[in-house]
Amino acid sequence: MDHHPFESEAGFAGLGLRAELLRALTNLGYEEPTPIQQEAIPPLVAGSDLVGQAATGTGKTAAFALPVLQGLIAGRSDVGPAALVLVPTRELAEQVSQAVHRYGRDLGVRVLPVYGGQPIGRQLQALQRGVDVVVGTPGRVLDHIERATLKLSDVRTVVLDEADEMLDMGFAEDIEAILAETPATRQTVLFSATMPPRIDSIARRHLRDPVRITMGRKAVAPGELPLVRQSAYVVARAHRSAALGRILDVEAPTAAIVFCRTREEVDQVTETLNGRGYRAEALHGGMSQDQRDRVMGRLRAGSTELLVATDVAARGLDVEQLTHVINFNVPSAPEAYVHRIGRVGRAGREGSAITLAEPREQRMLKAIERLTGQRITLEKLPTVTDLRARRLEVTRTSLQASLETDDLERFRVVLDSLTDEFDVENIALAAVKLLHEAAGGDREEDEIPTPVVPPEGRNAQNRDSRQGGRSSRGPDAGVARLFFGIGRRAGIRPQDLVGAIAGEAGLNSRDIGAIQITDRFSLVEVPEPAAEKVIAAMQRSTIRGRRPTVRRERFAR
Repeated sequence: MDHHPFESEAGFAGLGLRAELLRALTNLGYEEPTPIQQEAIPPLVAGSDLVGQAATGTGKTAAFALPVLQGLIAGRSDVGPAALVLVPTRELAEQVSQAVHRYGRDLGVRVLPVYGGQPIGRQLQALQRGVDVVVGTPGRVLDHIERATLKLSDVRTVVLDEADEMLDMGFAEDIEAILAETPATRQTVLFSATMPPRIDSIARRHLRDPVRITMGRKAVAPGELPLVRQSAYVVARAHRSAALGRILDVEAPTAAIVFCRTREEVDQVTETLNGRGYRAEALHGGMSQDQRDRVMGRLRAGSTELLVATDVAARGLDVEQLTHVINFNVPSAPEAYVHRIGRVGRAGREGSAITLAEPREQRMLKAIERLTGQRITLEKLPTVTDLRARRLEVTRTSLQASLETDDLERFRVVLDSLTDEFDVENIALAAVKLLHEAAGGDREEDEIPTPVVPPEGRNAQNRDSRQGGRSSRGPDAGVARLFFGIGRRAGIRPQDLVGAIAGEAGLNSRDIGAIQITDRFSLVEVPEPAAEKVIAAMQRSTIRGRRPTVRRERFAR
């Protein structure tokens, strides 16, 4: 049943939420629940366990946060939390904790984000004073449990948010250890953008007769544009940067995120776009949290148009005015594509998801289509003629905006001095030409060649050998080899090390090089500039419930 926001039992009021929450939602401008909130809030308020499949941008944070706050006793004085929310990254921990704080302001909720890279002393003080809701990454939450600074005996609800991301980052063992510390009578809530068998296995083991909800994006009526317009351009690797610039010129996004695979690629693309006249900023794991926060502030304020980011750095980011998500290459996992495009097309606004694919990557596009059940339209790259037409349109729009203002009279003296000698129409054309050139409209560009698409199966063997396993980049590539005092006997797998380093040190998983695991220790290659940061982060973190010694390898091998 559809609810109208102005009917008496409309919107959130119809879900039976307490007055303090309804007041907060009204003040925040929320009128009616999203479909997942409509479906999830009633069973969660009733105390049921729940499994929800929902992409970013469907409103799932409020779907679990409001029921948690609904059951909270106002003025609660217990030291231990009543609810624990586990998330994959520090950015998402901050985002969820801020949302819980906003919704529960009138209840005086005490919410604490807990993640690596933040001074632990501040977290210890807050935990000693007492908290109602803890939102944290699994590694840091487990650290506090081991220090006996976080007691989960009073927890009534545990939420696993973006559960597929947490498993991909190697947090499976940490999650199991954390759940073992919570009461068997707890309510358990699991949200995930995708539902691979590992997620279903966790649900079967840890949830009691859960309600299951699957939420896609809003169905599109015939003739209507989809909320997310998905398209792809096939372009050779050598021409990707030029193709990206041309697509951005034609699309003219208000705010966009360009996803790259590596930190080096982020820096290269950022430099290229700034050279083309865009206001682009990089966001990757080599930046401090303060630097990331400043970049995000500039994007939200509109002083930055483009964010160029790695997956790890951008996880959990929520930018309301985002209009475009652009994949500089096809994501290696279809699930990553789902997470990326979930950031646009919100609240009824149309968004665009654009992917640049090499000819050999078209098979990967088909895998994404099978996962999403939606078609990715193959487009032709804008030609030089298309680009010139677009730039002339931009010039025309700029002139129209200027003509609609009243501040033109002061230029009449220039016009009057020229009309004795030149025709007014020619003067206008010359002015348009100067404006067009000043905006870079006559920049010379070469046509981007149409790539030769290989037949199915060609180069498959080369492709598989390149993508399988991690290859050493060699001692002369600025690589540091780190010693981890934990190995095969502790059940360590490469994905455990990759997930821990990516999650706690903010390093892109693709920046992690060769991994060697022996019975008692492991050796991991990381970029030299990030070595000390990784060591510091891992000394505060756990892997499979243990805190190993982490240092540089002492002897050359």
